[in-house]
Amino acid sequence: MINLDKKILLVEDDLNLGFLLVDFLQSQRFFVKLCRDGLAGLRALENDTYDLCIFDVMMPKMDGYAVAKTMRKKGVATPFIFLTAKAMKEDKLAGYDLGAEDYISKPFDEEELLCKINVILRREKKDPYEDYPTLFKFKDFTFDYSRHELKINNDLHRMTEKENEVLRLLCINKNKILKRCDAVAHIYGRHDYFLGRSFDVYISRLRKLLAEVETIDIENVYKVGFILNVQDTIKEKSVSENI
Repeated sequence: MINLDKKILLVEDDLNLGFLLVDFLQSQRFFVKLCRDGLAGLRALENDTYDLCIFDVMMPKMDGYAVAKTMRKKGVATPFIFLTAKAMKEDKLAGYDLGAEDYISKPFDEEELLCKINVILRREKKDPYEDYPTLFKFKDFTFDYSRHELKINNDLHRMTEKENEVLRLLCINKNKILKRCDAVAHIYGRHDYFLGRSFDVYISRLRKLLAEVETIDIENVYKVGFILNVQDTIKEKSVSENI
């Protein structure tokens, strides 16, 4: 399974176990940040975003329960797993009460941990745009997201995966600002400088494709995002009126 865009924060004071888990998860194509104590874990959450956190419970400076409680108070909604030697029933209940997705007792099987991680990430991956249209028709322009097809003046262009995703977001938000940071996070799973530059490349490609359509253009809103300006929109049943 390829998860290059998935970031995991691992907070574990046992460095031998920590390094073993980092090696294993990286071999499964995850990006992993390792912190040795709870305070370092909180600082990592303040400085970056993660798709999943794994907290040891018994740690110096701040235990895993305190880390989870503090991150929720700060409004961080990242799902998390407790990984611990504390296997008493009341310990597990305390972990679940704090909002843990799972509570895994040491020693554990790495493949089982991987399975649980993938289940959580699949559940968190729900596309917020899945109920929006996939077919858009404007003057001299027909875009079929499901078929990766863009027709301009009856000329067919086959879209790449990322071009397809970017154009759909623009179409869904036509005549409105599509925030660059939101679009990058939606398409890539997170936002950073390099992914933002990659996103801009696809915007440039789409501009070239749309250059021959007089009624459509992609406007840059400085330091905010982009607007797909569409004039004389043809209203089709396939395109929701309340987009």
